Amino acid sequence: MNITFNELRSIKDSLPDGSIHRIAKELDLNVETVWNYFGGYSHPEGRPMGVHVEGGADGGVVSLDDTRILDRAKAMLKDQRGTT
Repeated sequence: MNITFNELRSIKDSLPDGSIHRIAKELDLNVETVWNYFGGYSHPEGRPMGVHVEGGADGGVVSLDDTRILDRAKAMLKDQRGTT
């Protein structure tokens, strides 16, 4: 799946507090892996999750080999909209 870097960051920035930790727990991943997935590449304990970035407009294009984290984040945002 392809998404712009700015779209990916916007999704991360829209998540409620604690969501990164919740996603990590639900998917049995290291928290730093989830941070790295959303563009925080400075977390050395994070595992690679098939995220490839190419420079360009709108922050560049991010190609995601594994969309589990993104899918969970989108579901959390949908749930949040449904309860507000």
